[in-house]
Amino acid sequence: MMHFIWIALVGFVAGLIARALHPGKDSMGFIMTAVLGVAGAYAATFLGQVIGLYKQGENAGFIMSVIGATVLLVIYGLVAKKKDGGGGDNNSGGGTST
Repeated sequence: MMHFIWIALVGFVAGLIARALHPGKDSMGFIMTAVLGVAGAYAATFLGQVIGLYKQGENAGFIMSVIGATVLLVIYGLVAKKKDGGGGDNNSGGGTST
């Protein structure tokens, strides 16, 4: 149980650092940043165990957690941008009305 709490705590801090490292404007809130950080730490732990960097039951390191959180943050930004219509202004209002 302590294993998961530790990953969540490291992931929370990693999410905040990843948000600071990620260039550009993000419109996501504090909670979503924390959730992506925790998910990034879990993903880093899982992938590290799969490729043999960590033994079963061993947590990912802090740097790997920050990398995982940054990758998820970039992916989330791309998905949110596509969902938003490519980030362009769809409501330009520059046309003439008839």
